[in-house]
Amino acid sequence: MKRLALAGFAGLLVLLFAAIAIASGIGDPSIPSGAVAVVEDVPGDIGTITDEEFRRAVVQAAAAAQISPVPKPGEEQYDGLKETALGELLDSVWIQGQAAEMGFPPVTPKEVATELKKLKEQSFQTEKQYREFLKESRYTREDVDRRVTLQILSTKIQNQVQEEAPVPSSSEIEDYYEAAKGNQYTTPESRDIRLVVNKDKSKVEEAKAQLEKDDSVESWEEVAKKYSTDPSTKNKGGLQTGLSEGGVAEPLNAEVFSAQQGELEGPLKETRGYVIFEVAKITPESVQSLEEAKPQISSQLTEEAGQQYFSRFLRNYNSTWTSRTFCTSEVAIARCANFEGDGRPAEANPACFEADPAEPPEACPALITQVRPVQPGSVTVLTPEGQQLAQRPRPSKAEAAAPEGAEVPLEGAPEGAPEGAPEEAAPEGE
Repeated sequence: MKRLALAGFAGLLVLLFAAIAIASGIGDPSIPSGAVAVVEDVPGDIGTITDEEFRRAVVQAAAAAQISPVPKPGEEQYDGLKETALGELLDSVWIQGQAAEMGFPPVTPKEVATELKKLKEQSFQTEKQYREFLKESRYTREDVDRRVTLQILSTKIQNQVQEEAPVPSSSEIEDYYEAAKGNQYTTPESRDIRLVVNKDKSKVEEAKAQLEKDDSVESWEEVAKKYSTDPSTKNKGGLQTGLSEGGVAEPLNAEVFSAQQGELEGPLKETRGYVIFEVAKITPESVQSLEEAKPQISSQLTEEAGQQYFSRFLRNYNSTWTSRTFCTSEVAIARCANFEGDGRPAEANPACFEADPAEPPEACPALITQVRPVQPGSVTVLTPEGQQLAQRPRPSKAEAAAPEGAEVPLEGAPEGAPEGAPEEAAPEGE
């Protein structure tokens, strides 16, 4: 529970602003002595991250990861803690800077106290547990207040951005309804039936003879209990409700949905043996009207538009604030404009970049990142993101072994694609 509470506080902001864009070609301002990073265009002096703040953040990151003692530069696990620590410090500056640019007033002590009380109630059962959390996480009360302040600002930013998202038009709602009407807003015909099942055809014929004399509910209850071997219906008068076409195995399905209500049918041979049945009730197909479906569609499209709008905001947010952030070479990460990496994703197995690895990796990142690789023609009103396609990170064994110039069928190519067809190139810039 303590670890969950720790993660709850320590990770309040990571999920909200996770994606990082790397800016290039920006001038590198001087970083003051005793500092590890500078963020430009922020209120007051919050843009300077001191060496002392960074060291404390590393200690807190180690506590969150339950790493003891705290590793030093060059030691195993230090780089991961360095990235976590600097990332959280940059989150603090970036969010405060963004809030100021959006015109939000400073968070008041009353707002902090109210939000902290709510978070403590959600994460801790007693005040003692909260104090233990502070000790274990190496947080001071000021650290907690700062994180709560950032949580409040993050929520305000997200809410305002989503409120600015465009509202779906009447034509968009109507287009969605027409595209989805057959599946989402149409309830197909259903039927309730009574049946008797038995592997012995003579038993089924005896049951039918009795029901031809009296097919009342009472008679069905008596006959089903005596003759049927179907455990799910024999004690319910043979009743099976809410059957939709295709919902039962053939040949029974076709017979049920072509039969007249109230007519005794069979015997019919099927997988369980022989069946006699009678359609007890037919519920016709019903279609929800556009006016009835409009509130639901509007809500759904509004939510989707809000998510897309917020995703665009995040890309701009990260690009903008990365371009304003400069770090010393000792601590620089991908969120710093002056970061110089090797172009390899941090999570990739190093063997992916070896010519002849001793242990070939199971998976490697794509050589070219595609933001939205989709099946051509799969983008519709109902699936605006299209059918996602994975980009192969490596040539297949067949391609690697094939003579130069030989055509090799593409593994994982869309059905119907011609052998040797080139993969669709990523759009410029994606």
